[in-house]
Amino acid sequence: MSQVALRLPDSLHQYAKQLAARDDASLNQFIVTAVAEKISALNTEAFFQERAKRSSRDKAMAALAKVRDVPPQTGDER
Repeated sequence: MSQVALRLPDSLHQYAKQLAARDDASLNQFIVTAVAEKISALNTEAFFQERAKRSSRDKAMAALAKVRDVPPQTGDER
């Protein structure tokens, strides 16, 4: 495991401490989770950008054409 010296503005540090306490977590755990969430979001964005490069409108329309035309059922509005 690595150690990183992190400089935070005082206001951001205090707010992060408050949020960590509200979540019953240490500040370290809160920051690790926040970094993990950001990495996940960026990786997800990159994944979909790569998939979009390989897509085509024709293939999408062909897939949608296979979907049955079924009237809405009770409970679909959820």
